[in-house]
Formats: sequence, structure tokens, C-alpha cells
Amino acid sequence: MNTITRKTVTVAALTGAALLVTGCELPVGIETDQKGYRGLGMEQVTKRHLEARKRVDLVIPEAERPASSAGPKAGDIYSSVEVLGDLSIAEFNRLMNAITAWVSPEQGCNYCHVPGDFADENIYTKIVSRNMLEMTKTINTEWDAHVGETGVTCYTCHMGQPVPAEIWFEDPGPRQAAGVAASRMGQNLAGPNVASTSLPNDVFSAFLADDPKDLRVTPRTTLPMGDNPHNLMDAEWGFGLMIHMSKALGANCTTCHNTNNFPDWQTSPPERVTAWHGLEMVRALNVDYLDPLQPVYPDTQLGPLGDAPKTNCATCHNGLQLPLDGANMLADYPELNRVQRREGWAPTEADAELSETQVDPDISADDFDDDAAEEAAGI
Repeated sequence: MNTITRKTVTVAALTGAALLVTGCELPVGIETDQKGYRGLGMEQVTKRHLEARKRVDLVIPEAERPASSAGPKAGDIYSSVEVLGDLSIAEFNRLMNAITAWVSPEQGCNYCHVPGDFADENIYTKIVSRNMLEMTKTINTEWDAHVGETGVTCYTCHMGQPVPAEIWFEDPGPRQAAGVAASRMGQNLAGPNVASTSLPNDVFSAFLADDPKDLRVTPRTTLPMGDNPHNLMDAEWGFGLMIHMSKALGANCTTCHNTNNFPDWQTSPPERVTAWHGLEMVRALNVDYLDPLQPVYPDTQLGPLGDAPKTNCATCHNGLQLPLDGANMLADYPELNRVQRREGWAPTEADAELSETQVDPDISADDFDDDAAEEAAGI
């Protein structure tokens, strides 16, 4: 190889390297914190620039001044108040104003109520909202092992939108050829559920719904695997869920795992226990509260396979390790822990018929001005 050729190859190699570097994410705003013994990869990687992007739009509505619990109960004054009847009138109206700001600030009260008659039951969003209020109380009172004292409010998931930005449906996958070409085992195509990797895509149906797959796939014996019923494909499903959790919380593996021994609980960070309770909680919410609402929703709100919208880790966390960056909104609205729960609720035939009722997204709070009807029917 002559000198000119060698120089050409060198320049080409350097140019290619430069293109590779410029195509990658630069380590600006990335911090690492060694959490374990050196050489074991126990470093917590935090991308501050990504967290900053999430915080830009994080504007939490200001809480109204606390309301008195004295006076008549909402259930004694207003009609058709099934889950907030134990609140005083002042507490009830304050919470309704907050929910409007949290969920439907543009549509106003009419997103969940029939204009002119707030007691009317013929609107599906009212049925859904009752279940969501019961679910919120369940999270705050029964899942403190995950949410701690911070708890959640409607705003934690909705963040000013009628439908939370991060929900999921059963994923049928892309259309593909039949025969051998169809044997992808749910993977080998990049998917957003698993951060654009080629791992199995429908990990939420596999782990966050009824009858979940087993996440514990690591054998406890040397090869051959002995009694371990799991295989490499099972591990790939588990990796898919772990990647979702990492993306949903903006955290890496060492947030919950010791890289010296991923399966070992004794040497894992305490966050792993919190995360385990979180997975159990999400699964319970989907099975007990969200899936049963499927007959109530209109077809426009259902997934491609006809299932109801459901929750995953990103629904609350939205890219931050602490939802809403740790803001304790529940402290300002303890009324959410006094929601009355209806035992054994299931949608009736009448509820299912409400799925034909559509909410006009253009309705605003200004479209309803009849104060007399509001006072008579209740919010």
C-alpha cells in the first residue's frame, strides 16, 4: 500500500469515527454515582438533561385553601353522589374544582357531567371517574409500600389531560407474512414498549395483567438447568419489562439490582423491594379497576383488540424516578383518602349502553352557566 493510499484510509477511518461520535448522545448532563464495590459496575447513571426536559412541562396546579369538614354532607344534599357522599359540601366542591383542573381544564365540568343536569348518569366519563376515585384511594391506603406517604392524586397520571399520556393496550404486533416468517415469538421488530429494542413487545400483557408470566428465570443450579422450566425466551420477555421500567423511571439497572448478582435480594438496593410492590400494585389496578371498565368505554377509547386502557410504570412516573418529581399533592387533598368504595362493583347493562355516549372535546366550562341547575343537581 503506497503512502497516498494509507493517508486516504486513515482520513476515511477518522471521518467515520467522527460521524459515529456525532451520531451518539454526548455525555453532557450525565452523572454517575458509585453505589457498590469498585469494578462491579455498581454505578447509578443519571441523565440530568433528560430529567430537566421532563420538569419543563411539570407545572402542578396550586392547591386551594383547605375546606371545612363541618356542615351538611354532599350525599345528603346533592343527588347521585356515590363515592364522595361523606365529604362536606365545602370539601366536595373544593375537590371537584381540583379534579377539573387536574383532568379536564379545557373541557371543564362538562367532561364528566351532562350540561344542565350534573346528577344525570347518562355519560360514560362519570362512571369511569367514580372507579378512578376508588382506585386512587386504594393506592393511597393499601399500597403505601410503593407510594409511601406521598401517595397519588388524579393529576399524578392525568397531568391536565382527560386521558393520561402513558397508557397501554394489548399489542397485536405489526401485520406480517404467514408460515415460518410469522414465528417471531413477539420480537425481532423494534417496538416503543421496550425502548425500540427487538425484545418481545407486548410485555405489559405478559406481566401487568391477569395470569402474569414468571419474572424469576435465573437458574439456581449449574448446567444442565435441571428443574428450571424457563428458557432464554422467558429471559428475553423479562428483559423487555426491565427496559420499560428503566425508561419509565429514567433509571438504570443498578437502581434496583446489584450487578455482582442480579437475582440476589439480600445484596440488592432497597429500591428493588419498592419496585416489586409497584409491579404487584399495577397488576392489581389493571385487574380490579381498569379492565372491568371495558364495557363502559366507547369503541374510540378501546385498543386495537377491543381492550380497555390500562396502566404501567410510565403512567405515574413519566420518566422520573419519583412521580411529579416527588411533589406531595395528597397532603393538600386528604379528601381522596375518604372516598367510599363500592364493594363488588361491575358495569351494568345500562352502564355498557353509555359507551355510545360521546364527550364533545370542544365543550368548555363556559358552555354551562345555569347556576340554579348546578345547585339543585350537585357536581
